[in-house]
Amino acid sequence: MPDTAAGGRRRRSSSILQVYHEPPETLEQISDQAALPNLNANWTNAKGAWTIHIVLIACLKIFYDVIPGVSQETSWTLTNMTYMFGSYLMFHYVRGIPFEFNSGAFDNLNMWEQIDNGAQYTPTKKFLLSVPIVLFLLSTHYTHYDLTYFVINFMAVLAVVIPKLPFVRPIPFLHMQR
Repeated sequence: MPDTAAGGRRRRSSSILQVYHEPPETLEQISDQAALPNLNANWTNAKGAWTIHIVLIACLKIFYDVIPGVSQETSWTLTNMTYMFGSYLMFHYVRGIPFEFNSGAFDNLNMWEQIDNGAQYTPTKKFLLSVPIVLFLLSTHYTHYDLTYFVINFMAVLAVVIPKLPFVRPIPFLHMQR
């Protein structure tokens, strides 16, 4: 038996991380997903949805600028980190939808997977992928390419951009077991 050692005891796992395997979607879940529009993700295609990201970044920048003693470099880095944290939390960490009108059809999907019914390279997904990258480039420029700020901003953008890439969906290494 591969799971037992010589003494009949179960072997210890040397892995710190556990891979979480998504249960396959049932036919009922797939039909429920197609039955009604997904109000949780359809707002991303609405008229002002793209503008709110720019407004939110500008408000974060102004907020960090008015705090006394915060340099421009720190302000840009805090703006970058706050937006990246909020973006990851909203689009990749939280699963399911807050509405109960479609019988839990989207319970196994995060918001990024729900946008445009999971289709890749749609205009909305391209925009949502480009915003963190442009913010990273801006924050890197305005921190005068300082190595410490660069590393912090680079790690933040990687944490948000990598889960958006199409090859990551089958590998849920960032998903917590709940």
